[in-house]
Amino acid sequence: MAALDRIGHHVRSLEFRMPHGPETFLPPLLDPSTGEEVTFIYEPYVQSPRDSPCRHSVPTYGSWEMTDMLVKQYPPLFHAAANVPSFIRALSSVSNLKHLKISCPGQEVGQRYRRSIVDYALISLRMAVERSKLSALDTLSLNPVHAGSVLYLNPTMGFGALPNSTRRWRQIKTLTVKMDSVPFAPHPPADHLKMLNAYLQVFAPSVKRLTFRWLGSKGLCPLTLHEEICLQGQNPKLACPRRSHIALPPLKFPRLRKMEVENVVMDASQISGFITSHRRTLSDFNFEDTKLRSGTWDQALKPLTRISGSEKWKEKSEEVMDVPLMLSSVGLENKQAEHVVQEFPFPKQRTPKPCQRGWRAGAKLLGTPDHMRSSAKFKPNPNLYRPRTSRICTMSLKSDAFPSSEAFEAINSSLQSDDAGRKDAVKKGNAVFSFTLKNKEGQTESWHIDLKDKGVVAKGEAPAGKKADVFLSLSDDDFGKLASGKTQAQRLFMSGKLKIKGDIMKATKMEPILKKAQTKPKL
Repeated sequence: MAALDRIGHHVRSLEFRMPHGPETFLPPLLDPSTGEEVTFIYEPYVQSPRDSPCRHSVPTYGSWEMTDMLVKQYPPLFHAAANVPSFIRALSSVSNLKHLKISCPGQEVGQRYRRSIVDYALISLRMAVERSKLSALDTLSLNPVHAGSVLYLNPTMGFGALPNSTRRWRQIKTLTVKMDSVPFAPHPPADHLKMLNAYLQVFAPSVKRLTFRWLGSKGLCPLTLHEEICLQGQNPKLACPRRSHIALPPLKFPRLRKMEVENVVMDASQISGFITSHRRTLSDFNFEDTKLRSGTWDQALKPLTRISGSEKWKEKSEEVMDVPLMLSSVGLENKQAEHVVQEFPFPKQRTPKPCQRGWRAGAKLLGTPDHMRSSAKFKPNPNLYRPRTSRICTMSLKSDAFPSSEAFEAINSSLQSDDAGRKDAVKKGNAVFSFTLKNKEGQTESWHIDLKDKGVVAKGEAPAGKKADVFLSLSDDDFGKLASGKTQAQRLFMSGKLKIKGDIMKATKMEPILKKAQTKPKL
């Protein structure tokens, strides 16, 4: 603490990380004389030892009998997590804190309703934030947290809350929540959803940028829970079925500028209603990996036509999707390639249809069906590529920091060695394909294959004065492994490591250049 007092004013970002594990789950509290389970109602102790003439004059946990049982039966980690004064002192030392990160990973589904030390630590952390002078705090990230964590982080739900507790949390302008999902069902347990709605209500008046994602299976959209049927009417699966008839208040974000939700299930009418109700403030929103239960994306985005007064926004739309490409390794014959395709079939449609549309001007929506997720990365063996002398004198395409870049030399050599083949590839491709590779050091570099005009390969995202039609992002290592035959295309395809962005219709026309690269030399 002394060291933190000296350097704390330099801290701008702080992460509180406490994983779930066998040592964090608490056993039932038993009466030592009767052996019966004792009910423990937790009341946080916030009095600092400095302010008390005799620290031991007041029991820490309500009564001396309860304090004695907890000291004897619960581990030291519990008492450290419940030591609110220590949390307050620690956070008071980081007076210039701007970004608070909270991470509580590892909770198993079967342990979801067990008492955990992590929950007591979250209570202490929340109380410390509310009682410390953190005037610069404006960003909060919960990544990842369990579904019940919002009950203990909510300043309006008790556990030592003060009348002005919400004032501190209203400072948050950027909120990110990545939460472990509860399996979705027609009639799911809905208590955690009600707690989530109440937690987001705390930030609704002030937050300007909101990101939410369910980790694992898809869940209901947290921004439209008040419209869900499973949260309305009498539901015996709720913890308080007698109060289940009380409707959830809708979430309204009067200052929200950017919003992103991922891995959710919702209706087109819910998206349409959200866009309409926030049309005066919202400038950028993203529904990624979103599944529509009813309606279409045209119906979901219909408010944009009403807001703009026309459908010109569709002309500027950019469809975004991951598209499968199969890159065969050197020496793979056509029959072998056909066998791989038959054994691991890709979607039947030749031109994948995106599940939704997105736009750059003002707002953006992203979404990809599960079966369309793709990947392919490779790092070729330099000995496998021997580019021939090109008919067009060009600078070397190889970069020492990217070993797999020698593959672009091979592709360019193959194009320049066959005039008829190059013209055919340009005719079928009719696009500029941009490749961006990332190496182990985190460096990125781009190459492009021009199949629109010249039929050449060069460095850079696109030819001078032009823009690429398709953008592909791959890692240098995995790209090399694929080219050298150390991994298979279908494995990378299923892992979602090849990302394709841009004109989806033209992305499917990469086949001619790939086949061309399989001849002299092969890719």
